[in-house]
Amino acid sequence: MKRKSEQEEFEEFEEEKKQRIWSHGEHWLRGEMVGEGSSGSVFLATPKNRRRGEFGSMLNFPGLMAVKSAEVSDSESIRHEAEVLLDIKGCPFVIERFGEEITTSEVGGDHMVYNLLLEFASGGTLGDLIEKSNGHGLPEAEVRRYTRSILEGIKHIHKFDYVHCDLKPENILLVPNPATTTGSFVAKISDFGLAKKTKENYGQWRGTPTYLSPEALNDSEQEPPSDIWSLGCIVLEMLTGKSFSDLKPGCELEDFHYMFDHVCTPKIPAEVSGVARDFLRSCLAMRSCERLTAEKLLLHPFVVRPKPSKAARHTKGNVVCSSSGYADGSKPSADCHASSAIVRRIPPPPGFEILAALV
Repeated sequence: MKRKSEQEEFEEFEEEKKQRIWSHGEHWLRGEMVGEGSSGSVFLATPKNRRRGEFGSMLNFPGLMAVKSAEVSDSESIRHEAEVLLDIKGCPFVIERFGEEITTSEVGGDHMVYNLLLEFASGGTLGDLIEKSNGHGLPEAEVRRYTRSILEGIKHIHKFDYVHCDLKPENILLVPNPATTTGSFVAKISDFGLAKKTKENYGQWRGTPTYLSPEALNDSEQEPPSDIWSLGCIVLEMLTGKSFSDLKPGCELEDFHYMFDHVCTPKIPAEVSGVARDFLRSCLAMRSCERLTAEKLLLHPFVVRPKPSKAARHTKGNVVCSSSGYADGSKPSADCHASSAIVRRIPPPPGFEILAALV
């Protein structure tokens, strides 16, 4: 019989340790592991029963959730994410936080694990979707829809004086839109472990170099315009199927500093449409003060919703407002806090504008 190597024995020990420490919660059952990263592990989770919410009202967990877990001693990043999500709660374009809980291992009880219960994104990540394009990018109509959703999320985050600091396709989750039966998804911003308050200085940049702004890499300055730069990189990747570094073969981390020594917007591939090109220039301006805010970018022709035709405006019917946004995954920028409701269409009072999707 072949003797196991020390590496194999170590790996088996670590696997057994994981099985011992990942226990169920008081109100939920832990399922299979679906991801693992530097800040913790992600599992599927299903509810046991109803539980009382954090603010006293009864809350029904959805049938399937994601739970992000780490041993308490290594849970600083996840705890920070939980705090940020609690501060900015209420936007349908930011992943939803359902609660938190500390569990102990079922055997011995010597391991304490911090768990953050989150909305499960069955559509995977935007990064997964881009990868499936095999380097060809997504249809522009789809890019516009996702960009509008991400912008709504960024606007909401910035309104609460936070900077995400790590916006990238892998941190944009795709959640099914319950308002449609066509299988469309809503793009939601996730992973707030590196988020910071505006004007808060950590002395060094944080995030993923490929998506960081020039001022972040050169001066460790990360304020709201840095998130806008990251958005531009994401949009460019959606349109072309290639990341910023892919568009510059052989580019290493050290090269990023030299790339930003000049004062011009990065070259945008010729196949990108004129309106998309103009939008990208508004995001990827080398000087942070020249980038548009999320609120102003929501008025750009690249993402603005087309006005309904005259015939559609006179169509009678019901108006449906969904907490997950419009049927195409968008939401009126004037109201990121809108809750689910079904109302009958009535003539608006003078000076009052109703923004809704007709069905």
